[in-house]
Amino acid sequence: MKSLSREDIKVIMEKWLKAWDEHDLDGVVEPFAEEIVFEHWTGSTVRGKKELIAAWRTWFDGHGGFRFIKEDIFIDETDQKVLFRWIYEGPTFGRRHQGKKEVRRGVDILYFREGKIIEKSAYSKTTIEIDGKRSV
Repeated sequence: MKSLSREDIKVIMEKWLKAWDEHDLDGVVEPFAEEIVFEHWTGSTVRGKKELIAAWRTWFDGHGGFRFIKEDIFIDETDQKVLFRWIYEGPTFGRRHQGKKEVRRGVDILYFREGKIIEKSAYSKTTIEIDGKRSV
C-alpha cells in the first residue's frame, strides 16, 4: 500500500485548490480514486469518479465565478487524512435566493488510500450570508 508523505499530500492539495480556483473539473477530480465516495453537505452521496464528474459538470460549466477560499488545512500523514477548512463564495445553491451571492463556511474531510482520495465528506454551517445578509 502506497503511503503519501506530508509533503506529497501538501503538493496534491495545492494542485487541487488551484484546479478549483481555475474551475478545472478535470484537475479537481484528478486526485480522486475511481471508487471515490463523495458526501455533500446536503447529505446526498455520489459513488464513483464518472458519476461525480457527471454530477458536477453542470455546476462547473455554469460556475458563476464561485470560489473556495482556504482557511486552513490539517494533514494527518499517519492516517492519510486531510481536514480542509474553507469559505465558499459564489452563486447561492438555494432556489429561494437564486442568482444572489452566497458566502458559507465549511470543512472537507479527505481520506487517501494508495495515493488517491477515496472519500470526500463536506460539511457546512447552516447559517450563511446572502448578498451580505445573514440567512438561515
